[in-house]
Amino acid sequence: MHNNSLILVINCGSSSLKFALLAEGKRTPILSGVAENLGQPESRLSIRQTSDKTLVGLEGGDHRAALAALLTTLRQRELLGSVAAVGHRVAHGGERFTGSMLASDTVLEDLEAISHLAPLHNPANILGIRIARETLPDVPHVLVFDTAFHSSLAPSAYRYAIPSEFYEKAGVRRYGFHGTSHRFVANEAVAQLDLDPEDHGIVVAHLGNGASATAVHDGKSVDTTMGLTPLEGLVMGTRSGDIDAGALFHIAREVGYSLDELDTMLNRRSGLLGLSGLSNDCRTLESAAAEGHAGAQLALDVFVHRLARYIGALAMAVPRLDAVVFTGGIGENSSYVRAKTMARLGPLGLMLDAAENERMVGGRCGIISSSLVPMAAVIATNEEWLIASDTSAIVRRAEPMHAS
Repeated sequence: MHNNSLILVINCGSSSLKFALLAEGKRTPILSGVAENLGQPESRLSIRQTSDKTLVGLEGGDHRAALAALLTTLRQRELLGSVAAVGHRVAHGGERFTGSMLASDTVLEDLEAISHLAPLHNPANILGIRIARETLPDVPHVLVFDTAFHSSLAPSAYRYAIPSEFYEKAGVRRYGFHGTSHRFVANEAVAQLDLDPEDHGIVVAHLGNGASATAVHDGKSVDTTMGLTPLEGLVMGTRSGDIDAGALFHIAREVGYSLDELDTMLNRRSGLLGLSGLSNDCRTLESAAAEGHAGAQLALDVFVHRLARYIGALAMAVPRLDAVVFTGGIGENSSYVRAKTMARLGPLGLMLDAAENERMVGGRCGIISSSLVPMAAVIATNEEWLIASDTSAIVRRAEPMHAS
């Protein structure tokens, strides 16, 4: 790869395709955007370059049409010829994929074999990879797995207390997600907070429409809130997080819900949306709660309660807690959620600096605690850069082999 090479990062969802184009070694994208509502009449591609935003209608187009429109845009802007590699985000790597790697037909076949572990995510990821490889056949494609960072979990952290046959035959265990974000933020925390790279304990809270928290000891994930799927753990935008399995049996018997109806309820109708009866958007709920909306206040209270409880639990997974780090859309921008959470973390020795907490919004990052050990901080995540960085490193390692 040349120093002026560009890395195209693709994150393919069931009805969307997010992308970013980064120069090798640079953290700010040259171009980024998203194709939304794919397969629907209102499907469109939104492209952002610096402060300019362009909308391209796809007229019911699918993922292939979205990628074709993106490549046409890159060609028109004379960027396509500099794309040296493509990095793909993959939600679930199971136990087979514990690190980023080059895509191949064999790898994709193995990946398809574990799609049942993430039926809402992996099929869309694989579809995007296949289309991208067909469309850009002359550049290497690299897969970066959301679960890979958590492959360092010990059996005591990833096994469920159910008969072993379900783990051995069906792979039922805790895998964890948001690993790309947790890995980036944990590394940034060491640098920005001047921690010892070889001796530190951090809890990272990635808070957005999807939310999870991870305990990191000396750069490795040792415990996390999400499990077999991204449903376990914290309250999220539309996902319930933890719930007594017995409650699901009760709902099925009393209301007559099928397994599919329970799945939809837990993943799409619960969380902040289900509790508030109003919205899954934290900003909307904070405004509504300030105006006296009881459901919005309840949703925020439950969100904070669960988050503080899990931060406390995760702190017990590291020998010493040096820092709690907030990231993600809510973590980086909701001073309200951070303040309410920090108010519950006094037993860990954490004390809020209210003025700094209010200041850390809109892209500002830094320490928000008056306590120094442990401290609390806001650090912006950058999953696209980490995917691009992994892609670049793997392609460079592979080049000598191809050259020989």
